[in-house]
Amino acid sequence: MKFDMGSTTLASLTKATGGSSEDLGTLIQQLIAAAEPLEGKFNGEGKAMFDSFKLHADEITAALNGSLTSILGGQSGMDTAFGTGDQEQSDNARQNMGVANFDAARFSG
Repeated sequence: MKFDMGSTTLASLTKATGGSSEDLGTLIQQLIAAAEPLEGKFNGEGKAMFDSFKLHADEITAALNGSLTSILGGQSGMDTAFGTGDQEQSDNARQNMGVANFDAARFSG
């Protein structure tokens, strides 16, 4: 199995996810505003659920944004880890090449 990822892949993903977080908050607020004309049109269990939705809309928004923030933190951490690993691999290869005895590997006499 081959895993190939460009050096900017995670940074681009983090940027896109950050934009999605802002979009999500806006969409939830638009949903709440769109539901306003329905207020007072429900009875019974439907009214209770609608009222519960409105009451908890800010909590739902905060929970979803908190989850996206955690995802962003994970993406940022992965970006740092991959960058560090890439640099360490390069440093180790240079160090090992510096101490290698390439003359001993020659087959000419």
